[in-house]
Amino acid sequence: MSSARPRIRRRTALTAVPAALLAASLTACSGGGAAGSSAQAGGDAKAPETSISVNLTGDAAAPGEPVKVTLAHGKLKTVSVTAGEDGKLAGKISADGRTWISERVAAPGTAYTVEAQDADGGSDRAAFTTAEAEKVNKLTLAPGKNTTVGIAQPLSIVFDHPVKNKAVVERGLKVSTSNGTEGSWGWLQDYSGKDRVDWRPEEYWKPGTKVTLKAELNGVDTGADGGWFVRDYLTTFTIGAAQVVKVDLDGHRLALHRDGRQVMDIPMSAGTPGGKKASWRGTAVLMSKEGTINMNSETVGLGDAYDKMVDFSMRLTWSGMYAHAAPWNAPYFGNANRSSGCLGMSDANASALYEQVRVGDPFEITGADAKGTVAEGNGYGAWNVSWTDWQAKSALS
Repeated sequence: MSSARPRIRRRTALTAVPAALLAASLTACSGGGAAGSSAQAGGDAKAPETSISVNLTGDAAAPGEPVKVTLAHGKLKTVSVTAGEDGKLAGKISADGRTWISERVAAPGTAYTVEAQDADGGSDRAAFTTAEAEKVNKLTLAPGKNTTVGIAQPLSIVFDHPVKNKAVVERGLKVSTSNGTEGSWGWLQDYSGKDRVDWRPEEYWKPGTKVTLKAELNGVDTGADGGWFVRDYLTTFTIGAAQVVKVDLDGHRLALHRDGRQVMDIPMSAGTPGGKKASWRGTAVLMSKEGTINMNSETVGLGDAYDKMVDFSMRLTWSGMYAHAAPWNAPYFGNANRSSGCLGMSDANASALYEQVRVGDPFEITGADAKGTVAEGNGYGAWNVSWTDWQAKSALS
């Protein structure tokens, strides 16, 4: 983890605590009860008062470190560390009973209250507040929460700011599945230029798989120029039917397969070969169904070739490759590739395909009439990377 710390900004603790309790070693709130009375009756020395020390103190404590509670005498029985009004840090007491350490780190800009009880019934209490983060990092998750997606949809995270501490961040990303599906995170650069990490299985998902991501990132420092996370994230999604769209650039046809059976066969015209207007090959994943949209060639570096409204638009890459209706290209359907890079078909066929495909369905594009293979960051191109090479993209490999 980076040793960089945020600039200190003062923040009032949510729980008022006497100043004496903010010291590294604290006086007991209550002594040993009956044990103390018995000692006085017998004339013996009074039992030691319960006293704890906490590694983080004051109203501008450094975030990003575990909370450590140490008991001066005796053995700890329980320790509670609450964060703000609702949060709580879990932790474990050491074998000798003297210390308790939180499983997660303290987050920036948060007021914490520590309450400890020893084995003799004595207790002590402390409080501290961490410094505010000078810079906050956020993320965008795909797919959307509680959605049903196709068998090729990766779990994808794009970060607002650079992530230098990739291994630390990746350890906080916990994926679970309903059927024990295993996979790997892979770090890459998104088409936007931002840092991104995707999680995919070795092969396409099994239909019906339920996937949950718990991103336990609150308090994680992403490194220089990245800032801190100040919250956790949770998302779930389900894998739908096994659908694959197979595109033959050289044969000028597109076929939808469901559960291994062909259910549609469509004549189409793909990108004009031999230059920038050619289509991509490889596996592209349906990113979104956008309906009727304006397509302008200037936005994808093709000059003033076109500027028109296009129906039944299905996005396949960030660079602008779609499958869509293209009635103006009707003479070429099934005969030649004469589009500006997209997979065009008749209104009727585009409408039928649009209704049946799902975001996350793979489009497996083959043929010589292509300008290259879909890159992993140009949409969801992770399936064009071998499983061994994909695993190597993990920061923990």
